[in-house]
Amino acid sequence: MEVKDFSWNSLAGRMLLVVFFSLVTLVGYFVFGSSFSGSPAETGRTLFDENCQSCHTFGGGEIVGPDLQGIFDRREREWVARFITSPDWMIAEGDPVAMELLIEFNGVEMPNQALAEADVELIMLFLESQDSLTQAVLELPRGSAGRGESLFTGDQLLEAGGTPCMACHTVGGIGEYGGGTLGPDLTRAYERYGEPGLTSVMQNISFPAMKYVYGGKNLSGQEIADLLAFFIEADTAGDEGMADQATGLFWMSGIGGAVVLFGFMALFWPRQSKNQIERLRIKAETASKGKL
Repeated sequence: MEVKDFSWNSLAGRMLLVVFFSLVTLVGYFVFGSSFSGSPAETGRTLFDENCQSCHTFGGGEIVGPDLQGIFDRREREWVARFITSPDWMIAEGDPVAMELLIEFNGVEMPNQALAEADVELIMLFLESQDSLTQAVLELPRGSAGRGESLFTGDQLLEAGGTPCMACHTVGGIGEYGGGTLGPDLTRAYERYGEPGLTSVMQNISFPAMKYVYGGKNLSGQEIADLLAFFIEADTAGDEGMADQATGLFWMSGIGGAVVLFGFMALFWPRQSKNQIERLRIKAETASKGKL
């Protein structure tokens, strides 16, 4: 039987290469990228720091959300797992404990972090393993509301190159049309979060949309102090809901302009068509006479 020479450019060679690199990728994932590399508690700590630390402490007191020390004494483990996994669904369903927490913490909803079931379990294992976990809050320098406003609007760039807050948020009295509406109106942010809560949120950004925008672009202590001063000032001077009003005005202006445009078209287009037809008729008649 004739044996053909093996070649990496052959179909068999290419298939072997695909299998080889697939195995390398899988091994690399499980060794370096798997959520389960290291001890479960340490992995849970990392997940907690990335997703929970901006709003919760373990023995450090309440900030944006409740202190989680003793959480399994107060709540069933199954309830905690479900709430970490899908807090928005539990609020939508009217879960009594979730609604009670929503009222207690000034209507601030816990965001859905889209965590995998395995990651939720790791966070819970971490919480169960802790005797104390305190929230590190920066000792801030003196802030300037004026600089904070410039940072919010983007007139002054953030040191690490992060996106200005106004791209997604608004504060009453900022700009003719307010700011963005992707995120919540922050006019009453100081009232809802308090100084420790706002400081923690800006220090440890972990809201789902924000953590990807500000990944590796943490705010400096001075920037946090300036923005905090601005939010304190806005809480007493600004009016909430201005962006929604501006959005309504924008749509009304657009619809009004479209109505005016179509009105002019309805008025002048028939005349324009009639004149065009008349010109073509005259041109045809003139051409006919020229042939005679």
